[in-house]
Amino acid sequence: MASDRSQSKLFQPLSIADGKITLKHRVVLAPLTRNRGTPYSESTPEKPNRIWVPNDLMVEYYSQRATDGGLLITEALPPSLEGNGMPGVAGLFTPEHAEGWKKVVDAVHAKGGYIYAQLWHSGRANIPHLTGTPILCPSSTPWDDPDDFYAYPPPHSTQQVKLVDYPPIEMTIPKIKSTIQDYCNAARLALQAGFDGVEVHGANGYLPEQFLSSNINRRTDEYGGTPEKRCKFVLELMDELAKVVGQENLSIRLSPFGLYNQARGTQRLETWSHLCRGIKASHPKLSYVSFIEPRFEQIYTEAEKQKFLDSWGLPDISLDPFRKIFGDTPFFSGGGWNDQNVWGVLESGAYDALVCGRYFISNPDLVERLRRGLPLSPYDRSTFYGPLEDNSVGYIDYPSYESGEVPN
Repeated sequence: MASDRSQSKLFQPLSIADGKITLKHRVVLAPLTRNRGTPYSESTPEKPNRIWVPNDLMVEYYSQRATDGGLLITEALPPSLEGNGMPGVAGLFTPEHAEGWKKVVDAVHAKGGYIYAQLWHSGRANIPHLTGTPILCPSSTPWDDPDDFYAYPPPHSTQQVKLVDYPPIEMTIPKIKSTIQDYCNAARLALQAGFDGVEVHGANGYLPEQFLSSNINRRTDEYGGTPEKRCKFVLELMDELAKVVGQENLSIRLSPFGLYNQARGTQRLETWSHLCRGIKASHPKLSYVSFIEPRFEQIYTEAEKQKFLDSWGLPDISLDPFRKIFGDTPFFSGGGWNDQNVWGVLESGAYDALVCGRYFISNPDLVERLRRGLPLSPYDRSTFYGPLEDNSVGYIDYPSYESGEVPN
């Protein structure tokens, strides 16, 4: 069985970045928020720290998961203070950020790997206590669940607050333009740090998907009101980023059927098909595109998610419509892949690579375990997200199989 697995297309080369990079296998580290950054400054109730920077733990974490010819995607990196939706997240908007990430990049390159920086803006999925700024959104659409709490207590507090109590402000057009430039400045810092490319986090109900979602984006100007207009922000963002890094070094992650962060908009196929056609037409040499599986959801079971798809008249939907639009652009899929369900997927032609998250957390040598048919170590959800009293726990202490540790 192990021998058969080693012959899988998972372990065959794949060209991305318009031929500039040839991956030696197709098991990609998913972008995973882990909240292990170091506070930039001393934090007091009067002047709380709002910025975190990369550290040696993070260098070790990414280095552990780097492989010769393998691709890693970083955790989501905010391009500005107001885009940072969680404590402990190291951004990419200061020189210190670039210096810290360069150490991570160098460690990955030293093992023959490649690494892309994922740029992420939280938009309305945030509270002003954390950023010290107004919370941004395409429209001033409040959270619609009165019992939904922000995941972390505000700085120097132990009491969580409700998102509905801190509604966002509607972004002006000048603010939209300056936010796109924040992304561009982060992309420049990514190049400075030596990243091989940039991935836009356009999924999971964060700012780009807030523009795409009809229940959140209630604008009636050029950025909203129709599926085509709701795509304008993301298309402009991709255009501007391509000018900075080159389209062959640019990618995007999308979740056309996602529900996370109250992305409950309608006209899913119409909206995301228009978006994808626009991206493909403007950037035919895009490095790759990455999609989240239609039935995978962080907050619902597969059966619960299927009910949503049924209600939209999409009971049998797959990612095939988008695969067809993107044609020869390398097409990645993420969402629930493990050592049981990855086999034969790439051979079917559905995707070109598989993006793995949770089992890459608990198995730093995941690629080798898959190749050799070795058992996987279970993951501990309680340590997925920091900050923790000891940030190394559940982060860099998962052993490789060769260390002699036996999975529980």
